[in-house]
Amino acid sequence: MSKPLAELVALLDLEPLEVNIYRGQNRDLGTGQVYGGQVFAQALVAARRTVADGREAHSAHGYFILPGDLAAPIVYFVDRLRDGRSFTTRRVTAIQHGQAIFNLSVSFHVTEPGPEHQIEMGEVPDPESTVPELTVLRERASSIPEPLRSVVTQDRPIDVRPIHPYGTETREAVRRAWFRADGRLPDDPAIHQAVLAYASDYGLLVTALQPHGIAYRAPGLRLASLDHSLWMHRPFRADEWLLYSTDSPVAAGARGFVRGTIHSQSGELVASVAQEGLIRVGSK
Repeated sequence: MSKPLAELVALLDLEPLEVNIYRGQNRDLGTGQVYGGQVFAQALVAARRTVADGREAHSAHGYFILPGDLAAPIVYFVDRLRDGRSFTTRRVTAIQHGQAIFNLSVSFHVTEPGPEHQIEMGEVPDPESTVPELTVLRERASSIPEPLRSVVTQDRPIDVRPIHPYGTETREAVRRAWFRADGRLPDDPAIHQAVLAYASDYGLLVTALQPHGIAYRAPGLRLASLDHSLWMHRPFRADEWLLYSTDSPVAAGARGFVRGTIHSQSGELVASVAQEGLIRVGSK
């Protein structure tokens, strides 16, 4: 396991404060505020801590209420809404400075058989033949503003390999990228779900910028996740290659909508994602 991945696993290992109350720390990704995927994943971990073994999360739906403060820890309060025969429901509120910054609703389900179908992954290059995003960023380091350069080009816990690296040219609102944890994770399914939840918010809203030729770090551009939903359909390992395919059907009213599917390298559809985010151009 790489050092950044070990640090991520530690970041997701929340500190218990009281019954149903947990505390998490933050990692700076160069955005000036807490990364949404971190809050989402930590809230998922907090909910899972209150659920009996044998039930794993199958859907999680979150709303980002306020930007997170990187300098302050986040406290997670879990409400145990229901413990049924097959499903368990939890609600998590993330607090900083006495205010809610995020809330998450999560449903957990026992494993049971049923009919199966899925959309196919399609033809894509092998992940080993694609260039890591971090390599591209380091090659372009001179174009990154000096205050962000060391943060943006630092080692990462997730190896992301875009099939078509993001640029400033106008193109269809479709992106595909391979990703996996940078090292072997423990076998606990809850850890793999949390790592996938963390990764699922990374670069998602950028898909909605592509038809407009707007650079991710363009001056005056403000991007912010407003909500985020994740459905997990099958067991998976986040330390094995996963293909993240995203598209943005619409952007309107300073908001962009993006949806995504996540397939294993063998072609199984293991998760789906949807998000609406703020896209404010020319903001100060």
